[in-house]
Amino acid sequence: MSKPIVAIVGRPNVGKSTFFNKLAGRRISIVEDIPGVTRDRIHADTEWLGRSFTLIDTGGIDPHSDDQLLAQMRSQAETAMDLADVICFFTDAREGITDDDRDVANLLRRTGKPVLLIVNKVDYAGLNDSLYEFYELGLGDPIGISSVNMLGFGDLLDQIVSCFPPPDEIDTASSAKPLQLAIVGRPNVGKSSLTNRLLGENRTMVSDIPGTTRDAVDTAFTGEDGTEYNIIDTAGIRRKRAIEEESLERYSVVRSIAAIRRCDVALLLIDAQDGVTEQDTKIAGLIEEEGKAVIVIVNKWDALDKETGTLEKYRKNVLEELKFLSYAPVLFVSAKSGQRVQTILPKVCEIYQNASRRIPTGVLNDVLNDAINDFQPPIQGTRRLKVYYATQTDTKPPKFVLFVNDEKLMNFSYERYLENYFRKSFVLDGTPIRLVLREKSSKEQ
Repeated sequence: MSKPIVAIVGRPNVGKSTFFNKLAGRRISIVEDIPGVTRDRIHADTEWLGRSFTLIDTGGIDPHSDDQLLAQMRSQAETAMDLADVICFFTDAREGITDDDRDVANLLRRTGKPVLLIVNKVDYAGLNDSLYEFYELGLGDPIGISSVNMLGFGDLLDQIVSCFPPPDEIDTASSAKPLQLAIVGRPNVGKSSLTNRLLGENRTMVSDIPGTTRDAVDTAFTGEDGTEYNIIDTAGIRRKRAIEEESLERYSVVRSIAAIRRCDVALLLIDAQDGVTEQDTKIAGLIEEEGKAVIVIVNKWDALDKETGTLEKYRKNVLEELKFLSYAPVLFVSAKSGQRVQTILPKVCEIYQNASRRIPTGVLNDVLNDAINDFQPPIQGTRRLKVYYATQTDTKPPKFVLFVNDEKLMNFSYERYLENYFRKSFVLDGTPIRLVLREKSSKEQ
């Protein structure tokens, strides 16, 4: 089930990051960071009243000069508007309403999205009267909180969750009939060019349809073999005046979260001339964490000087940099010239089938026994790990439950060994595998 996205927006120093860090750092219910983000932690998964959602810290409006203010403000606010199911607009009780607040409020009022007006730094009862001023913004009842002291958090989280669409609507949106294909990557790696190539005139049907969870437009088309696809638009971030590079990277991650969650297969585009960058690693981490089938696409391959063995050497380097996607196929294309683009959709169908594969329990346990016979489980002290049997409980990605005598006896290397053995035996290229350990009671053993 796709998790709703809650975006925190507002100008600098109104307490957005403090609020985010309090939720991400304290176990309100269930809180966990998504791996893959190595420099800025801008998102965290949280649960409240049984509803899971992703909280996005948009980083605020940080202009370097007055003439860049509106461009940067609009870029960041529009990103939040575009992707969020709920927008939390932070203001400052001590400073009151500023012109920046009014500009952001004007944008948010027109989004049609649920917007919660949050007046932060209401650190004691005497500041409650300051809330009345914020009615001027025309965004409904102001909600007074203190990020530092965590005052009002429960009431705010109640209101956030009440704005989410019903769970059945989220499920319906994520299970549409066409194969959902997300093209993700850094700005300017060729996402739009590749999209246009895939939607070329040799396709039998092309139509624009509304996005299922945001206002951007997705594109449906039928492949030459009759397979129906929906390309999820992540073109997203465009330079507006002098928006700093770090801001571009931050919001490309935000856009990628929404697209990856909705997709069946992710195409991670890498610029052949740049190689794997830190930003590519972040987005790859999101794909793995969400359990999505993935193909790494090295674009602009025609722009590289090559010699014998260049392709395989490059492939090895890519998979070395993206160790946690070692199972992903790597394709080398040029969206500009069309070189090898025709290899992408057949590979998409292949790995989607792999991710959807169900292994009969009998066959699964035969392979498990072979794996154990080839390489015995580890011993800790005088105790050896025993793996009694396995069963598959889910697909997309394939999830296998292993019944063992003691979970603590399983080490990382043996778990990885079993994963690789399953992957090789059942042809599970392109999809992550989830292994879940479950102890049998002493009576069952």
